[in-house]
Amino acid sequence: MKKTIIITIAIFAFITVNAQKDKKATEILDQLTSKTESYKTIEVEFTYKMENPEAGIDESKHGTLLVEGDKYRLTIAGQIVISDGETLWTWLVEDDEVMVNFIEDDDETITPSNLLTSYSDNYKSKFVKESVQNGKTVDIIDLTPLQGKTYSKIRIVIDKDKIQLLSFTIYDKNGSTYSYLINKFIPDVEINESEFTFNPEEHPDVEVVDMR
Repeated sequence: MKKTIIITIAIFAFITVNAQKDKKATEILDQLTSKTESYKTIEVEFTYKMENPEAGIDESKHGTLLVEGDKYRLTIAGQIVISDGETLWTWLVEDDEVMVNFIEDDDETITPSNLLTSYSDNYKSKFVKESVQNGKTVDIIDLTPLQGKTYSKIRIVIDKDKIQLLSFTIYDKNGSTYSYLINKFIPDVEINESEFTFNPEEHPDVEVVDMR
């Protein structure tokens, strides 16, 4: 679940990066980048779905995400994941426990910061097609990692008229797919800086496990 959450954050953060390799895909992603970089903050409400037919898995959950640069606050499935860009708090709400870690950069972990700096080196983009979904004209693009990852492909769907990310699906090599449908996208929303930290004094009943 933790890896899935990190990938979730990264792909939402993806909308501020540039793509290379495929000219058509690059043009579309450049437009998306230009528009999204003008936003100071972003608030997203989304639906997450995990499917693995062979294992009989079909799960659906709702989540929210606040982003300001490399700071974020993700709420999904009883967890709240908070980062101020340096420290990561994983709050297990029902267990009254929060784990504290430094944000680590490695070849497998995807975070907003390392995706922004390594995207063009690590992924190949391909324009798949223009289509119509729910009455909207969309552009569909595939992102394929150039080096070994636990997932083989990420497919993103972009609203052609609004130049806005609508959904993305991660194809895991174990046969699972992780899909995210953006239900609401609000740019330049006012966010209190306290959203990007965990203050133990405000939550005295929560056990803090410092793993740094």
